[in-house]
Amino acid sequence: MSELDLTQVSSFDEKVVGGESCLVQIHGPGLGRKFPLLDGELTIGRDNKNGIVVDLDTVSRRHAKVISRHGKSCVMDLKSTNGTYLNDTEVVDELPLRTGDYVKVGGSIFKFLSGGDLESLYHEEIYRLTIIDGLTQINNKRFLLEYLEREIGRSQRYGRALSLILFDIDHFKAINDNYGHPAGDSVLRELALRVKQYVRKEECFARFGGEEFAIALPETGSEKSRKFADKVRRLIADPAFEFESQKIPVTVSVGVADLTGQTSEPMGLIKLADANLYKAKKAGRNRVIG
Repeated sequence: MSELDLTQVSSFDEKVVGGESCLVQIHGPGLGRKFPLLDGELTIGRDNKNGIVVDLDTVSRRHAKVISRHGKSCVMDLKSTNGTYLNDTEVVDELPLRTGDYVKVGGSIFKFLSGGDLESLYHEEIYRLTIIDGLTQINNKRFLLEYLEREIGRSQRYGRALSLILFDIDHFKAINDNYGHPAGDSVLRELALRVKQYVRKEECFARFGGEEFAIALPETGSEKSRKFADKVRRLIADPAFEFESQKIPVTVSVGVADLTGQTSEPMGLIKLADANLYKAKKAGRNRVIG
């Protein structure tokens, strides 16, 4: 199973001096780094001459720039290969930045922060990075493992059910190859949005790594968890995803596992669900096994 390392926050002790806004890298290399935005222009790209260097193949040598004047900032694309996105909108002309906005540059994402106590906002964001996946804005693997640790203990203490759904996008590499990496990232974000609205607050929905996701269902019996797993499968299969007017068919293979007396730690439950996920793929994909 592939996994993007989104829980290791880079140590970076530079502080914003004399500025009222900054970019924080929340996805990609240099995770957690803070870049002050003073009056002037700050370019982003693969070349070492940029103010923000992002060493990724999906990033152009000079990809984008942020222009700051009199406490206000805007973002502009520099005719990059894969485009620059403000939230989910492709940047064509200059677009103004507002606090909380996401700037996507190739395979990296920055969050724009401004106003009030900037240091407090920054440290808040750093805490979020330890438990939230930067791309999809759902929980990450670290949070999932901590959640399962708690719920397994609670389930065993009180004799309550606990199920885990693990699902993986079928042929995700082909999506990236045929439609481009920005389209692949868009599919991951949209998938998370589709599923998240059906997950209760006491449950846990997380990106486990790469194109693999998990849903932990406490106090949910075997039959209900499998019905929910199939609902998730259908939610993703129809309608087709869309990126820049292109329709992208997406399906997932799903494995489900229940906590048993022989399972006492998170990875044991995950391995059971993963084995069923593997069976679903071998059986032809776009199905639930478990």
